[in-house]
Amino acid sequence: MDFDKAFDRLIDHEKGYTDNPADPGNWTGGRVGAGLCKGTKYGIAANTYGHLDIKNLTIDQAKDIYLEDFWNILGADTHPAVKFQFFDAAVNHGHGNAVRILQRAARVADDGIWGKVSQAALDAMDHNDALMRFVSFRLKFWASLQKFTDFGRGWTNRGADNLLFAAEDN
Repeated sequence: MDFDKAFDRLIDHEKGYTDNPADPGNWTGGRVGAGLCKGTKYGIAANTYGHLDIKNLTIDQAKDIYLEDFWNILGADTHPAVKFQFFDAAVNHGHGNAVRILQRAARVADDGIWGKVSQAALDAMDHNDALMRFVSFRLKFWASLQKFTDFGRGWTNRGADNLLFAAEDN
């Protein structure tokens, strides 16, 4: 697993431009009706990158953002299958939520800060167990969201695709 492969997988989930006003991520204020509805393109959303011209974002600009702000976050010594799953979750849920989900999977306090304790617990686990626990906690996270009724079908399809990737990567 390298960044290019991970990006190709991710962009299949995050393709195109959307400015659905019911999606809080499309708003610069992070809530429906807060700020400007600038949309999301290639998964780069107005709630996090409100300073960008989202509609005219290029795939290369998105790739650079994903490498710097998402891929390089988790240590290089992490199992590649786990690293991809974390990368996908960080993009979809935000970095803090992805860290908390991975901490739950690793059975440590989910404080949202990835440090030595979290990494050691993850390193001590069988990577298949980590994968299954991580995707399970992602499914629970999606199901807990108020917008599940609107977006849950897409989220669970993404989770199913990621389980297939996990089986391929282990």
